[in-house]
Amino acid sequence: MLQIKPILVALKRHKSGTILIALQIALTLAIVCNALFIIQQRVTRLQRPTGLQESDLLTIQSRFVGVTDDGVAPLVRSDVLALRQVTGVEDAYATNSYPLRGGGWSTGTRLNPDAKKPTAQTTQYFVDEHALATMGAKLIAGRNFNAGEVIVADPKSLKTPPQAIVTKALAEKLYPKEPALGKPFYLGDDKTPATIIGIVERLQVPWSGTWAENFNDNAVLLPVQLTSNFTVYMIRAKPGQLADITKSVPAALFKNNRMRVITGERGIRTFAMVREQAYKSDRGMAILMGVVCLVLLAITAAGIVGLTSFWVGQRRKQIGVRRALGATKRDILSYFLTENLLIGIVGVVIGAGLAIGMNLWLVSHFEMARLSMVYVLAGVVLLLLLGQGAVLAPAMRASRVSPIEATRSV
Repeated sequence: MLQIKPILVALKRHKSGTILIALQIALTLAIVCNALFIIQQRVTRLQRPTGLQESDLLTIQSRFVGVTDDGVAPLVRSDVLALRQVTGVEDAYATNSYPLRGGGWSTGTRLNPDAKKPTAQTTQYFVDEHALATMGAKLIAGRNFNAGEVIVADPKSLKTPPQAIVTKALAEKLYPKEPALGKPFYLGDDKTPATIIGIVERLQVPWSGTWAENFNDNAVLLPVQLTSNFTVYMIRAKPGQLADITKSVPAALFKNNRMRVITGERGIRTFAMVREQAYKSDRGMAILMGVVCLVLLAITAAGIVGLTSFWVGQRRKQIGVRRALGATKRDILSYFLTENLLIGIVGVVIGAGLAIGMNLWLVSHFEMARLSMVYVLAGVVLLLLLGQGAVLAPAMRASRVSPIEATRSV
């Protein structure tokens, strides 16, 4: 049976190397646990559904030039009618924003107009009766808007319209214990209620950042056309026609009215481009954290291999003596594996504390979620297995040392 005491005595003689490897393991564990947690959060965010049927969707941002607010509404209606006539277009509508766009309106919702605190935060999408079909949003209760309910309004003096469609997430926050369909609610500081006439399964807010996490799926659709010279058009292409309408739709808009500007990286985008740009930083962060993890694990493994190889070289005569006294190759192999395991255990105990402390610092400074202990336990197992795997090659070399080494001079 392998004795631990001789191993501890040997480690005591090599304090500096033992401490360095233990600290390296501890630091690697602390960083890897938090990095893997960040990667998981970012990947989860990348995979969040928007509530749209994203294929075959095209978005265009247009700003009229030299047009007063009074003249915007007729131009927008004319644009939408022209877009619906373009070959390859299934449907289209004008709006202020859409999921993952990166900018839009948000406000609080209340059940009591005099309440000081909102019941829930939400985004506002101003749409018409063609919006649900164009977006591919799934209506799970109630009905869609009709053309007669769509109003024209100045964004500076907008009043809440009588009807609204909300997402399931918002409906459950407003009315958690009863069906929300047919119930009133208030937007912002407006004292005029809107009645929920429909509920859609999901619509994501325009923002992908952490600040919108608490109301990510809270959205209100209002039957309003804003008299603003800035307009966003959502267009659904017929299957297989997206590439064609990406070229023909802008031409149709300029043909309808040349007094406009369509520029910038958000000017003309398929929804695949919208999603890619919205989560560009999250994807980059996940890749960066993954590279950091791999580099740290490789450095730690290399350190363990190097230190163990050095120790094997120093102890060849001692190993030869043990072999001459009857120790088997398996005994020598077990010795070095156990020695490394003891160093690893000290390292992961320190590292677990560092990982939790590092996460608490990130939570207080960067609004991160608290680290799950699952990641700490997974990191502990990973580092111990990595250590045992790294020490295996030099340990096997040590086990092959011949008993004749005992008779050689040092």
